[in-house]
Amino acid sequence: MDKSIEKFFKPKGIVLVGASKNPNKLGYGLAKNLVESEFPGEVFFVNTSGGELLGKKVYESIQELPGKVDLAVLLISSEFAYETLKECKDKGIYSVIISSGGFKEVGNDGALLEKKCIDFANENEMALMGPNCIGLIDTHYPINTTFLQESELEKGSIGFISHSGAICAAMLNWSQGQGFGFSKLVSLGNQADVNETDVLDFVGNDLNSNVISMYLEGVSDGRQFVSTGKKITPTKPVIALKVGRSKSGQKAVASHTGALAGEDIAFDAAFRRAGILRAKTIEGMFESAKTLAYCQIPTGKKVAILTNAGGPGVTATDALELNKLEISNLDEKTKEKLNNILPDSASVENPVDMLASASPEDYSLALSAIYADENVDMVMVILPPPPMFPAENIVEAIAPIIKANSFKPSVVIPMGDSQIQEAVKKLREFKIPEFRFPENAANSLGSLHKYSKVVQRQNANEIVRKDINQDKVKKILSRSDISKDDFMSEELAHKILEAYKIPVLKMELAENPNDARLIAEKIGFPVALKISSTDIQHKSDIGGVLLNLKSKEDVDIGFKKLVSNAQEKFPKASIAGVHIQKMATSGQEVIIGAIQDPQFGPLVMFGSGGTEVEGLEDIKFSLAPLTQEDIDYMLLETWAGKKLDGYRNIQPADRTSLEDALIRLAQLVSDFPEISEIEINPLNVLEGSNGVIAVDVRIKMSG
Repeated sequence: MDKSIEKFFKPKGIVLVGASKNPNKLGYGLAKNLVESEFPGEVFFVNTSGGELLGKKVYESIQELPGKVDLAVLLISSEFAYETLKECKDKGIYSVIISSGGFKEVGNDGALLEKKCIDFANENEMALMGPNCIGLIDTHYPINTTFLQESELEKGSIGFISHSGAICAAMLNWSQGQGFGFSKLVSLGNQADVNETDVLDFVGNDLNSNVISMYLEGVSDGRQFVSTGKKITPTKPVIALKVGRSKSGQKAVASHTGALAGEDIAFDAAFRRAGILRAKTIEGMFESAKTLAYCQIPTGKKVAILTNAGGPGVTATDALELNKLEISNLDEKTKEKLNNILPDSASVENPVDMLASASPEDYSLALSAIYADENVDMVMVILPPPPMFPAENIVEAIAPIIKANSFKPSVVIPMGDSQIQEAVKKLREFKIPEFRFPENAANSLGSLHKYSKVVQRQNANEIVRKDINQDKVKKILSRSDISKDDFMSEELAHKILEAYKIPVLKMELAENPNDARLIAEKIGFPVALKISSTDIQHKSDIGGVLLNLKSKEDVDIGFKKLVSNAQEKFPKASIAGVHIQKMATSGQEVIIGAIQDPQFGPLVMFGSGGTEVEGLEDIKFSLAPLTQEDIDYMLLETWAGKKLDGYRNIQPADRTSLEDALIRLAQLVSDFPEISEIEINPLNVLEGSNGVIAVDVRIKMSG
C-alpha cells in the first residue's frame, strides 16, 4: 500500500478507545500495557462512562482529547467501528488498530462491515491494522498495544509478523522462558488493509531487527511479497512458517503439471525466489531465528562435533547430514593436538569423543584446536551432564572461546534438565545458541548454511531472457476458434512453440486412412500415430498412441485402431483424425510445463517425463521467468536433471539446449498469462549437443 505505517510503531500520541476500569476486561489489560510499556508519548483513554483509569482521565469521546494523537486502538464492539473511524478521521488520526473481532471472520454481515470500514479508510488515506488482531509490540521504542499478560518484555533482535494473535501470545510467553526477546511483534488479524508484505517491508528496514520470523496462513499479493522479500533477504534473514500445506485450494486441472502444482509447491517456489527460509515447525522457526540472530554467516558447510559421549555424536552426525551439511575431515595437525590433550581411549576423529571424564579444561583446549582447523566452518558442542564436573563450569570455560571465534558459528547442546539449568542460563547470558537435542541444533545450523547461500546467490539471480516472436503468438491466441478453458489443437500449440524457438517434432493431421498412408510415406518410416481430439488429454491411457510403425499397411491398420479405441472409450469425443509424426530420435525423456498460480503467477515445472510422471513425482517448480539459480535448482534436485551428465549406460544429453527450452517456456507463460497451462511431455533431450525436441505439446487457455 502507499500509506506509511511508521506511525503504528512510532506514534507521538496514542488513544485507546474502549479502555476499561474492570481488571477482568481486555480493555483494562491493554490500558495497563500502554502505561507500563514506558511509551515515550502521551497515552489517552476513551470510554463513554468517563472517570479515571490508572491515574489518567478517561475521556467520553475522541473529540475531547486535548493533545496530538496519531494512533488509535479500537477495542470496542464491531457495530461501533465505522462511526469511530469517522471520529478518528475528524480528529486527524489516520493510523488505527482495530483489535475487536466481529468482522469477516464471523460471516457475511461481518464481511460487509469490514468492507465498509476499509472503503472509508481508503477514501480518506487512513491505514488500518486488523481487525480481529491483538496489535503490536516494539520493545525498543517502546510501545505495547496488546492486551497480553507479558508486560515486562526483554528487548530482542527478532522481529515476528503473524496472522494469528494466539500464536503471538504463546510465542511471547515461550520466548521469555527460552531466554530471547523480540524487537517487534505484530499481529495482523484479518489484514483487511495493512498486510504481511507492508510490515515485512517496514521491519526489514528496522535496525533493531536482525532477523524476521513470520507465521503465515497466506499472502495478500504474491508477487509483491516476493519482490519485498528479495529486497530484504540479501542483508537480513527472513524465516517463515506457512501453514496449510495441502492442495485443496488449487483449482481442478487436467495436465500433469496442474495436478502436481499445489498451493504449497507455489509457496516453496516463492520463498526460494525471495530468499526466505521455510520452517517446518513453530519451534524450529524460532530456534533457527535465534541462531541467525546470534551467529555470523558461515563460509562453508563443514561441521566439527565435540562431545563427551559417543551416542549423541552419532545422532548429531545423522542430523547434520540430513540438513545437507558435511562432517569435517579434521587435519592431521588437529588430531595430533587432540591426542596430546585427551586420554588414549578418546576418539580424535570427527565427532571428537573426549569421553565422560572430560574436564572444563579438556573442553576448552579441544575446542581451541578445532577452531584452528581450516577444514572446520561450524562447530557443535554436545554436553550431556558430566559425571565429575558441573555443566556450568564447562560453559564458563568454553563460552569465551566461542565468542572469540565467532567467525565460525557454534551451537551448544547441554542435554538433560535439572543438571544443566545453570549451564543454559550462562549460555543465554553469552547469547550462544543452545538446544536440548542435536537434531534441533543441526536444523538451526542448516538454516545458517541456507542463508549463506541466499547471500551468495544474489548476483546470479537475474532473469534470463531469449529472443522470441511475440506478435506471432498474439495472432494465434486472438483466433476465434480457440476455446477458453480448453486445450487448443496440437497444430496451434506447435506454432506457438515455434514462435518462441522451442524445437518441435513435425506432425501432420490425417483425416482418413488413405491420407495417413500418404503422409507417412512422405515423412518417412518409422512413424508414430496419435489420436487427435481436444476432448482426450491423456491419449496413451486409452490406447490412443501407436509407435514405430514401419509400413503403409501398419499405418492403415493403426489409423482404424486408434479411432476405434477413442470412440469406444470416449463416444462423445470430437475426433479430428490421427496425427502422423516421424519417430523421435532417442534421447532422455523429460517433462517441462507451466501453470498460472492464482497467487504468484506462472510456475514452471521440470522433471522425469513419460507416462509415469505423476507416479514418480520427480519434479521441481520455480517461478517464471527463470533465473539461472532456478534452472540449476530444478536440474540438481531431480533425477531427470542429474542424469543429463550421464549415468552408467545412459549417455550425456544436451543440458544447454534443455536450459534454453526452459527459459523460453517460462518467458512464454510470463508474456501471455492467458495461457493457463502448458505441458511438453516428453521433451526429448538428445545426446551430446544435438538439441532437444518437443514430442507432445498441450496448451490450455484461461476462461
